[in-house]
Amino acid sequence: MRNALILVDVQNDFCPGGALAVNAGDEIVPVLNCYIESFRKRGDAIFATRDWHPAQTRHFVSGGGIWPPHCVQGTRGAAFHPSLDLPGETILVSKGMSPDSDSYSGFDAATDGGTKLGEALRAAGVERVFIAGLATDYCVKHTVLDALREGFSVIVLADAIRGVDLHPDDSKRAIQEMVDAGAEFAGPGLGGKLL
Repeated sequence: MRNALILVDVQNDFCPGGALAVNAGDEIVPVLNCYIESFRKRGDAIFATRDWHPAQTRHFVSGGGIWPPHCVQGTRGAAFHPSLDLPGETILVSKGMSPDSDSYSGFDAATDGGTKLGEALRAAGVERVFIAGLATDYCVKHTVLDALREGFSVIVLADAIRGVDLHPDDSKRAIQEMVDAGAEFAGPGLGGKLL
Protein backbone atom coordinates (compact mmCIF):
# COMPACT_ATOMS: atom_id res chain seq x y z
CA MET A 1 0.00 0.00 0.00
CA ARG A 2 1.55 3.31 -1.10
CA ASN A 3 1.55 5.94 1.63
CA ALA A 4 1.62 9.72 1.62
CA LEU A 5 2.18 12.25 4.37
CA ILE A 6 -0.09 15.29 4.23
CA LEU A 7 1.05 18.31 6.26
CA VAL A 8 -1.85 20.69 6.78
CA ASP A 9 -1.24 24.45 6.97
CA VAL A 10 1.90 24.57 9.12
CA GLN A 11 2.17 28.31 8.48
CA ASN A 12 3.42 31.26 10.51
CA ASP A 13 -0.02 32.81 10.98
CA PHE A 14 -1.24 29.63 12.71
CA CYS A 15 1.72 29.53 15.09
CA PRO A 16 2.38 31.67 18.20
CA GLY A 17 2.87 35.29 17.16
CA GLY A 18 0.75 34.82 14.03
CA ALA A 19 -2.53 36.47 13.10
CA LEU A 20 -4.59 33.37 13.96
CA ALA A 21 -2.31 31.52 16.34
CA VAL A 22 -3.10 28.00 17.48
CA ASN A 23 -2.05 27.50 21.10
CA ALA A 24 1.32 25.67 21.05
CA GLY A 25 0.99 25.22 17.29
CA ASP A 26 4.73 25.50 16.85
CA GLU A 27 5.33 22.58 19.21
CA ILE A 28 4.36 20.12 16.50
CA VAL A 29 7.10 21.28 14.12
CA PRO A 30 9.94 19.12 15.54
CA VAL A 31 7.55 16.16 15.63
CA LEU A 32 6.59 16.79 12.01
CA ASN A 33 10.24 16.96 11.02
CA CYS A 34 10.75 13.45 12.40
CA TYR A 35 7.79 12.17 10.41
CA ILE A 36 8.99 13.99 7.29
CA GLU A 37 12.39 12.32 7.54
CA SER A 38 10.82 8.90 8.07
CA PHE A 39 8.51 9.23 5.07
CA ARG A 40 11.28 10.70 2.92
CA LYS A 41 13.61 7.77 3.70
CA ARG A 42 10.87 5.30 2.73
CA GLY A 43 10.31 7.08 -0.58
CA ASP A 44 6.72 7.99 0.27
CA ALA A 45 5.06 11.06 -1.20
CA ILE A 46 4.95 14.21 0.94
CA PHE A 47 2.31 16.88 0.40
CA ALA A 48 2.01 20.24 2.15
CA THR A 49 -1.19 22.27 2.05
CA ARG A 50 -1.32 25.98 2.68
CA ASP A 51 -3.93 28.68 3.08
CA TRP A 52 -3.19 31.20 0.33
CA HIS A 53 -5.86 33.85 0.67
CA PRO A 54 -6.32 37.05 -1.30
CA ALA A 55 -6.33 40.26 0.75
CA GLN A 56 -10.11 40.53 0.37
CA THR A 57 -12.20 37.41 0.93
CA ARG A 58 -15.48 36.41 2.52
CA HIS A 59 -13.37 34.16 4.78
CA PHE A 60 -12.21 37.24 6.76
CA VAL A 61 -14.26 39.38 9.14
CA SER A 62 -13.92 42.27 6.68
CA GLY A 63 -15.78 40.16 4.09
CA GLY A 64 -18.43 38.82 6.45
CA GLY A 65 -16.50 35.77 7.71
CA ILE A 66 -15.42 34.83 11.23
CA TRP A 67 -11.62 35.06 10.93
CA PRO A 68 -9.12 37.90 11.14
CA PRO A 69 -6.96 38.33 8.03
CA HIS A 70 -4.39 35.53 7.87
CA CYS A 71 -2.17 33.71 5.38
CA VAL A 72 -2.53 36.45 2.79
CA GLN A 73 -0.69 35.50 -0.41
CA GLY A 74 2.97 36.48 -0.38
CA THR A 75 3.11 37.61 3.26
CA ARG A 76 5.36 36.31 6.02
CA GLY A 77 2.26 34.96 7.78
CA ALA A 78 1.48 32.74 4.79
CA ALA A 79 4.97 31.22 4.75
CA PHE A 80 5.59 27.81 6.26
CA HIS A 81 7.05 27.80 9.76
CA PRO A 82 10.78 28.49 9.32
CA SER A 83 11.79 25.37 11.25
CA LEU A 84 9.66 23.03 9.14
CA ASP A 85 12.10 20.92 7.09
CA LEU A 86 10.22 20.39 3.86
CA PRO A 87 12.26 18.34 1.36
CA GLY A 88 12.62 19.60 -2.18
CA GLU A 89 10.31 16.90 -3.51
CA THR A 90 7.39 18.06 -1.34
CA ILE A 91 4.28 18.66 -3.44
CA LEU A 92 2.76 22.02 -2.48
CA VAL A 93 -0.99 22.55 -2.80
CA SER A 94 -2.73 25.87 -2.12
CA LYS A 95 -6.30 26.58 -1.05
CA GLY A 96 -8.54 29.50 -0.18
CA MET A 97 -7.47 31.46 -3.24
CA SER A 98 -10.98 32.38 -4.34
CA PRO A 99 -12.46 35.41 -2.56
CA ASP A 100 -15.78 33.53 -2.52
CA SER A 101 -14.71 30.40 -0.66
CA ASP A 102 -13.51 29.27 2.77
CA SER A 103 -11.69 26.13 1.60
CA TYR A 104 -10.87 24.47 4.91
CA SER A 105 -10.06 21.10 3.34
CA GLY A 106 -6.75 20.22 1.76
CA PHE A 107 -8.83 18.48 -0.90
CA ASP A 108 -9.92 21.94 -2.07
CA ALA A 109 -6.24 22.71 -2.69
CA ALA A 110 -4.40 22.43 -5.99
CA THR A 111 -0.85 22.52 -7.29
CA ASP A 112 0.42 25.50 -9.27
CA GLY A 113 -0.54 23.52 -12.36
CA GLY A 114 -4.14 23.16 -11.16
CA THR A 115 -4.06 19.50 -10.09
CA LYS A 116 -6.29 18.94 -7.07
CA LEU A 117 -4.86 17.09 -4.07
CA GLY A 118 -7.02 13.99 -4.60
CA GLU A 119 -5.94 13.71 -8.24
CA ALA A 120 -2.28 14.17 -7.30
CA LEU A 121 -2.51 11.45 -4.66
CA ARG A 122 -4.13 9.00 -7.07
CA ALA A 123 -1.58 9.84 -9.78
CA ALA A 124 1.15 8.91 -7.28
CA GLY A 125 -0.57 5.59 -6.57
CA VAL A 126 -1.36 6.56 -2.98
CA GLU A 127 -3.94 4.50 -1.09
CA ARG A 128 -3.25 5.50 2.51
CA VAL A 129 -2.64 8.99 3.87
CA PHE A 130 -1.14 10.11 7.15
CA ILE A 131 -2.41 13.55 8.13
CA ALA A 132 -0.96 16.06 10.59
CA GLY A 133 -0.85 19.82 11.09
CA LEU A 134 -3.08 22.75 12.00
CA ALA A 135 -5.75 23.05 13.13
CA THR A 136 -7.41 19.90 14.48
CA ASP A 137 -10.91 21.34 14.56
CA TYR A 138 -10.88 23.03 11.16
CA CYS A 139 -8.48 22.28 8.31
CA VAL A 140 -7.19 18.98 9.67
CA LYS A 141 -10.72 17.73 10.33
CA HIS A 142 -12.03 18.76 6.92
CA THR A 143 -9.00 17.27 5.16
CA VAL A 144 -9.44 13.98 7.02
CA LEU A 145 -13.16 13.76 6.28
CA ASP A 146 -12.65 14.54 2.59
CA ALA A 147 -9.81 12.00 2.33
CA LEU A 148 -12.19 9.35 3.66
CA ARG A 149 -14.94 10.45 1.25
CA GLU A 150 -12.47 10.13 -1.62
CA GLY A 151 -11.71 6.55 -0.66
CA PHE A 152 -8.34 6.85 1.03
CA SER A 153 -7.39 5.00 4.19
CA VAL A 154 -6.64 7.71 6.77
CA ILE A 155 -4.35 7.76 9.78
CA VAL A 156 -4.13 10.96 11.84
CA LEU A 157 -0.78 11.54 13.57
CA ALA A 158 -2.17 12.39 16.99
CA ASP A 159 1.04 13.84 18.40
CA ALA A 160 1.35 16.28 15.48
CA ILE A 161 -1.98 18.13 15.52
CA ARG A 162 -3.23 21.09 17.55
CA GLY A 163 -6.62 22.82 17.64
CA VAL A 164 -7.98 26.37 17.67
CA ASP A 165 -10.76 25.56 20.15
CA LEU A 166 -12.79 28.64 19.35
CA HIS A 167 -15.36 27.00 21.62
CA PRO A 168 -14.45 24.68 24.51
CA ASP A 169 -13.83 21.08 23.44
CA ASP A 170 -14.01 21.82 19.69
CA SER A 171 -10.92 19.69 19.14
CA LYS A 172 -12.32 16.79 21.17
CA ARG A 173 -15.51 16.88 19.13
CA ALA A 174 -13.52 17.08 15.90
CA ILE A 175 -11.45 14.03 16.87
CA GLN A 176 -14.60 12.07 17.67
CA GLU A 177 -16.12 13.10 14.33
CA MET A 178 -13.01 11.89 12.49
CA VAL A 179 -13.00 8.58 14.38
CA ASP A 180 -16.71 8.08 13.73
CA ALA A 181 -16.10 8.66 10.02
CA GLY A 182 -13.46 5.92 9.93
CA ALA A 183 -10.12 7.64 10.57
CA GLU A 184 -7.52 5.89 12.70
CA PHE A 185 -5.30 7.76 15.14
CA ALA A 186 -1.70 6.70 15.70
CA GLY A 187 1.47 7.95 17.25
CA PRO A 188 3.57 7.64 20.40
CA GLY A 189 1.43 7.14 23.46
CA LEU A 190 -1.38 5.44 21.55
CA GLY A 191 0.35 2.07 21.50
CA GLY A 192 0.17 1.81 17.74
CA LYS A 193 2.89 1.50 15.15
CA LEU A 194 2.69 3.88 12.24
CA LEU A 195 3.81 1.71 9.36
